[in-house]
Amino acid sequence: MSIVTLSLNPTIDIASETDHVRPTSKTRTYNETYDPGGGGVNVARTIRELGGDASVIVPAGGFSGKMLDELLGQIPIPRAIVPIAGNTRIGVTIYERKSGQEYRFIPNGPRLSDAEVAACLDAVRACDCDYLVASGSVPLGAPDDVLAQIGRIAAEKGAKFVLDSSGIGLSGTLAHAPVYLVKPSMSELEALVGRRLDDHGTVEAAQRLIRDGKAEIVAVTMGASGALVVRGDEVHRLWAPPMQARSAVGAGDSFVAAMTLALSQGRDLQDAALYGIAAGAATVLTIGTRLCHAGDVERIYRDLKAHPHGPGAHPGRRHPS
Repeated sequence: MSIVTLSLNPTIDIASETDHVRPTSKTRTYNETYDPGGGGVNVARTIRELGGDASVIVPAGGFSGKMLDELLGQIPIPRAIVPIAGNTRIGVTIYERKSGQEYRFIPNGPRLSDAEVAACLDAVRACDCDYLVASGSVPLGAPDDVLAQIGRIAAEKGAKFVLDSSGIGLSGTLAHAPVYLVKPSMSELEALVGRRLDDHGTVEAAQRLIRDGKAEIVAVTMGASGALVVRGDEVHRLWAPPMQARSAVGAGDSFVAAMTLALSQGRDLQDAALYGIAAGAATVLTIGTRLCHAGDVERIYRDLKAHPHGPGAHPGRRHPS
């Protein structure tokens, strides 16, 4: 099964550390890393790390666009670069050792012209895939329904469409394109339904999305609290192992990558979700914009398989619906 990811607003992610962040005066940093980033790029990076095959479609321009292409080539990740006039955005993440806090600075990114958006859609039409993963923000200049258009193209190609976006990228796509798997975070789901949700309300909200035909599978990520995964009447409330988090960058992308890869391999829903949780948990162990390591993912996954609902829970228990 071939997987293609799409990152309409990719980044060059620069991460470094400092002892203390100070206003006005220079803040000296060290241990700088440079990584290709953005939702779809991170998904492809994780799939490749886990031994799967994935390629990525990205619009890129300017000197930073050339650097993005070079960084992707170093991994390596097969890629379709859509040339744009603007400069690919550059994000900065600073880890402050004194406080243990992480500071992230993410620009909006370039504004795409109508012709550049059309070229991105053409690149999707030209790709050959069984799964198409659209992950990340909608760039400036793109229409609100651009991800819905991409989802409809995926359906025309017979590909399963995986959606991981927020704001208009989420609300403007659900119900307007066939979605196989959607992965909102808890806060994104609450924003979508317009109210705070407890566990029972989260199950109801996910099942309503499915009943309304907006998605086949809903996977709600809850950070350190795990995930809720729903397909029809099948409901799994799964825990996440406690981790000494070093950075949360890319954890959600890693979850999507591992879960999509597992589903493409024919694994059942709970097993695929556990693999996703393992990848997300392994990613928080890494510094800055580094993503998970395959060895950590497999180790955490084995632990989760032994206790999918947490230590002491009955192995057959499922979350009440």
